[in-house]
Amino acid sequence: MDSSEKEGLVEEHVLSTSQHSGCISNKSDLHSAETCRKSNLFSVFLEPFQWLQMLSSQLNPTFIFGIILVYGLSQGFSGSFFKVVTDYYWKDVQKVQPSVVQLYIGLYYIPWIMKPVWGLLTDVFPIKGYRRRPYFVVAGVLGGASALMVALIGNLPAALALGCLIGVAAGMAIADVTIDACIARNSIEVPLLAPDMQSLCGFCSSAGALIGYSTSGFFVHHLGAQGALILLAIPPVFIIVLGFVMYELRSSGLQSEKQKAHETLGVAMRGMYRTIKFPQVWKPSLYMYLSLAVSISTHEGQFYWYTDPKAGPAFSQEFVGVIYAIGAMASMVGVLIYHKTLKDIPFRTLLFSAQLLYGTSGMLDLIFILRWNLAIGIPDYFFVIMEECVSRIISRIRWIPMIVLSTRLCPLGIEGTFFALLMCIDSLGSLTSKWGGGIVLHTLHVTRTDFTNLWLVILIRNIMRIATLGLIFLVPKADQSEALIPPNILTKKDSNVTSHDEELELVPVMPER
Repeated sequence: MDSSEKEGLVEEHVLSTSQHSGCISNKSDLHSAETCRKSNLFSVFLEPFQWLQMLSSQLNPTFIFGIILVYGLSQGFSGSFFKVVTDYYWKDVQKVQPSVVQLYIGLYYIPWIMKPVWGLLTDVFPIKGYRRRPYFVVAGVLGGASALMVALIGNLPAALALGCLIGVAAGMAIADVTIDACIARNSIEVPLLAPDMQSLCGFCSSAGALIGYSTSGFFVHHLGAQGALILLAIPPVFIIVLGFVMYELRSSGLQSEKQKAHETLGVAMRGMYRTIKFPQVWKPSLYMYLSLAVSISTHEGQFYWYTDPKAGPAFSQEFVGVIYAIGAMASMVGVLIYHKTLKDIPFRTLLFSAQLLYGTSGMLDLIFILRWNLAIGIPDYFFVIMEECVSRIISRIRWIPMIVLSTRLCPLGIEGTFFALLMCIDSLGSLTSKWGGGIVLHTLHVTRTDFTNLWLVILIRNIMRIATLGLIFLVPKADQSEALIPPNILTKKDSNVTSHDEELELVPVMPER
C-alpha cells in the first residue's frame, strides 16, 4: 500500500471518528444545556437568599433581622392595614367629611415630624447603657396600648380616637428612627451597600404591605372597621421582642452617662446646624420637601368616590384591599427595577425622569374620575388595578433614590439624629401635602356625596407635580455611591467628643469573629 492510500485511510478514519465524536458531543451539549437551564432556574430562586446572606456577613445578622421586622411587619403590614382600616373607620364609624379626614391624617405625621427628637434620644440618652434596645420596647408598648384602646372602647369621641391613632403612628415612628440610625451608620461605613440596604427596606416594606392590604378588606368586612383595629396590636409585640434580642454593645461608665449625654446633645445640635448650612445638604433637602409638599394629596376624595354607590364605581371593602395589595406587589417590582437597573444612575438624572413619570402617570386618575375608561371599553376594575400598579412602581422608583440621597448627607457621629432630621423634613412635606389637599377639596366643595369637582382637584395636583421639575437643579449630579459632604464637616473638637460615643453604636460594620 503506497503512501497516498495510507493517507486516504487515515483521513477516512479521522473523519469517521470526528463524526462519531460530534454525535456524542451534540448529545452531551443537549444534556449540558438542560442541566444549565435547571441550574439557572435554581440559582434565580436562591439569589435573594444569597443576597441576604451576603448582607448578613458584611453587616450584622441582627441588624438585618431588625430591618425585616421594622420595615416588613411594623411599617409594611401595620402601615398598610392602618391606612385602609382607618379610612373606613373615619368614613363609616365617625362619619367624617373627606376634607376633614385629610386634616386628621395630616396629624398622623406629627410623630414622624418629631423624628429628630426620637433620634436625639436614641443617640445621646442611653438607658441602662443601651442606646437602641430600650427604644424598641418603648415603641412597642406605646403602639400596642394605643391600638387596643381605640379597638376595644366603643363610642370614642373623634378627638380621643385621633389621639389613639396618633399613638399607633408614634410607635411606628420610634421603631423606624431607631433602625434608621443603624442604617445610616452602616451606609456611611459601607457606602457600596447603601443601595442594597435601601432595596432590602423597600422590599420588606412592600412585602409587608402586600399582606396588610390583601387582608384589610376581609377583616373590615367581617370584624367592622373598629374591630379590625385590634390586629394593629400584634406587630408591637414583635417590636418589644426585638428590643430584647437585638445585639447591642453596652456602654461602660454608667455613672457619667448623664454628663456625657448633655455633652453629646450639644455636639449633635451644633453638628446638625453646621451640616444643614452646607449647600450640598440644604439644597437636596429643600427639593425633597417641595417635591412632596407641592404634590397635594387627593387620596380621601378618591377613596370616598371609589366606595360611593351612586357617583363612583362602588368598590367593595374586599376589592379595595385587593387594589392596594396588587399595588404593593407593583411596589416590589419597582424595588427590583431600581436594584437591578437604576442604582448606578446619577441622582439628578434619575429623579428628573421619575418626577416626570410621576406627573404624567397622574393623568390616569383623571381619566378614571371622568369615566373615559368606560368610553373606550375598559372596565373599572381592570383600569383601577392598572393605574394602581403604574403609580406604585413609579412612586417606589422615585422614593428610594431620595432615601439613598438622605443617607449620603449624614455626617459620621450624628448620623442617627441627622437622618431623622431629613426624614422629619420629608414627613413635614407629606403633612403639607395632606393639608393642602384637604384645603383644595374643601374649597372646591368635594364632600361625602358631591364629587362634581373632584376631577379638577386631580388636574391641579398633576400640574403641580410636573411643575416640580423646575426645582431639579437643587439635586446633585453625583452618582449614588459618591460622598456628598466633606469628611471634616464637624470640627475637630466635636469629632473627639463623638469618637467616644461611636463605641456605643448598635451595629458593628463587620461581625465579631
